[in-house]
Amino acid sequence: MIIRWIKSLGPGLITAALVFGPGSLTITSKLGAVYGYQLLWVILAAVVLMLTFTGMGARIGMASDASLISLFRKKWGNAAAWIAGFGLFFVTASFQAGNTVGAGLALSESLGGANAWWITGISLLAISLLFFKSFYKVLEKVMILMVAVMLVSFLLTLILAPPDWRQVFSGLAPSIPKGSFVLVIALVASSFSIAGAFYQSYLVQEKGWHTSQKREALTESFTGILVLGIISSMIMLSAATILYPKGVGVSSAGDMGLALAPVYGQFSFLVFMVGLFGASFSSLLGNASIGGTLLADALSLGRDLNSFSVKLLISLVIVIGAAVALIFGRLPLELIVFAQGITIFAVPFIGLGLFLIGNDKEIMGKLRNKKPSNVLGLFGLLVLLTLAVSNAVNLFFS
Repeated sequence: MIIRWIKSLGPGLITAALVFGPGSLTITSKLGAVYGYQLLWVILAAVVLMLTFTGMGARIGMASDASLISLFRKKWGNAAAWIAGFGLFFVTASFQAGNTVGAGLALSESLGGANAWWITGISLLAISLLFFKSFYKVLEKVMILMVAVMLVSFLLTLILAPPDWRQVFSGLAPSIPKGSFVLVIALVASSFSIAGAFYQSYLVQEKGWHTSQKREALTESFTGILVLGIISSMIMLSAATILYPKGVGVSSAGDMGLALAPVYGQFSFLVFMVGLFGASFSSLLGNASIGGTLLADALSLGRDLNSFSVKLLISLVIVIGAAVALIFGRLPLELIVFAQGITIFAVPFIGLGLFLIGNDKEIMGKLRNKKPSNVLGLFGLLVLLTLAVSNAVNLFFS
């Protein structure tokens, strides 16, 4: 029974693994380092919103044989399909360099060698995985392995530096400390991923789940998101325990690992770096899969992960990430601005489309949104709009 359960976790764990990357790790570490346990409740809120929209994506995938991009095209025309497909492609491609740099950093810092060589090797490995006979099965196995690596690594970090549990529980009471608002928005944006929820419908269809398997599909999809919340919580707890008392800041994904070594020894540093690699490589592969698949679907080239067109566009995202990482050594500010600009316009639109299709009786039938999903969904759309406005103010008026 346990083996069967693990095998069925694919779509949910893939979504969790692609959402939690080096960017999420950096923001979560920074919040723990600066504010201790005070913002633990934010992770809980982001997980609830992610569960709501991931559930919508899963139910849409089961209710219809058509892809979600195709449903956008059917309801609102080609322009809507192109906005969703091209928008998510450009966002994933823009942030891909951060995933590539994180994976290279984890290996170069722990094993030695030039970062450029590791970046090249990791990118070639990711592309080679695409050309296995059944890429979905390979993707599923790799993601389950990476999530297991993250769980074990960050749990060991937590055990090596245990938190004060009385203070941990106090962090579940909502509050926004002075100066934390921008970071809180960044954490919600990185954990509440509409791209991941949107792609869940594709993963459910790749898995072959249908309406009769609703309970199983939703349970396993939700389990993956809960795992995402657990990983994020462990990172914040570790940062609050290790870095906050010493006033150590965080500016990159590897900073907490580097801070561990002098106090807790080289073993703790290596354990954390293994977790960083898991987070980076899983996001690298998953992020590319989202961008390539959705662009192919928007261009009416299909959405089968085993089709050559889809694999070519997934490879394109990986190559873009590697090229930017090798040329700049980091994620350039210009690309962050570009990605934020697209996010401002595309993500609220995509979230609204997901919500409306989830309520379409003709498409969804008995899988249509129930009242709790609609209440939380409307709140989630309000959050997405707030994130968009906040990004617009920072981008155009700051």
